[in-house]
Amino acid sequence: MTEQERRPRIGVLALQGAVRPHVEAIRAVGADPVEVRLPRDLVALDGLILPGGESTTMRKLIDIYGLREPIASLARGGTPLLGTCAGMILLAERIADGDEPVFPLLDIEVRRNGYGRQLDSFEADLDVPELGPEPLHGVFIRAPFVTDVGPAAEVLARDPDGTPVAIRQGRVLATAFHPELTDDRRLHGLLLQLVGRGAGNPA
Repeated sequence: MTEQERRPRIGVLALQGAVRPHVEAIRAVGADPVEVRLPRDLVALDGLILPGGESTTMRKLIDIYGLREPIASLARGGTPLLGTCAGMILLAERIADGDEPVFPLLDIEVRRNGYGRQLDSFEADLDVPELGPEPLHGVFIRAPFVTDVGPAAEVLARDPDGTPVAIRQGRVLATAFHPELTDDRRLHGLLLQLVGRGAGNPA
């Protein structure tokens, strides 16, 4: 088997939102990106990223293109997932606005645009012990606000006010911020570490 064949294949849901920066980040950590638009694009992935964007639009497009059950099947099979910003909303078990969950994989409740609208975007250095002593710079753009964390979920980072902004539950990660918008690739590297702890499953 060649080195190229051994490289993990990480999908990025490419229906809407911040796709290209994630693709570049995946390449930077030594994996091969796959833009996912149809169920066939999920075959033989080792991991999947649900990017930022507009969660209501993404929810509709996921159903239009028949991706809900195939992605849920990947998660049930143990394939690692990373959701950023809107992706965190897609992974939450509970949504404060009353919407039904899409992929209820994280024992959290979130509120959409909980930090405010576009004008309320901000950046902050975050302490993430899982990633080492150096702070991780977080870019928050119309970010979801985590209003509750259940016992099954682990908080990896909090904002300066103490609100959880990075969550892990098993092989599922989610952030309220956009790690792909900086040059720090440690969070994508953490996803790759989860890939290394178990084989991905074909859809």
